[in-house]
Amino acid sequence: METLSEAIDRLRCADYRDSFRPEAQGLRALAARRLYAPEELVVDEVVRFEGPTDPGDEAILFALRSRDGAMRGTYTAGYGSSVDPINADLVRRLPNSRAGRGGTGGVLR
Repeated sequence: METLSEAIDRLRCADYRDSFRPEAQGLRALAARRLYAPEELVVDEVVRFEGPTDPGDEAILFALRSRDGAMRGTYTAGYGSSVDPINADLVRRLPNSRAGRGGTGGVLR
């Protein structure tokens, strides 16, 4: 089973080199120094991690890219009953580009 750090390393090797930080207005790409509305991004992959003993270890890793493909990065969000409302709102607003996978809107419910 892949760990969160292994998944991040794998995605970095696939050119998802930036990291996103949640802010009230959107997701900030730290290296690119740009704030994106979630709707401006494309979700290429979603990896869910469940804490076997501690619900606080539950996380979702998103591989995101800008619509023009110029910027790629990762965003890690917690989920469950203790999720931050800002993170929950941002994740609900992320579109999903994976055909047949459905939206990400229910991920944090």
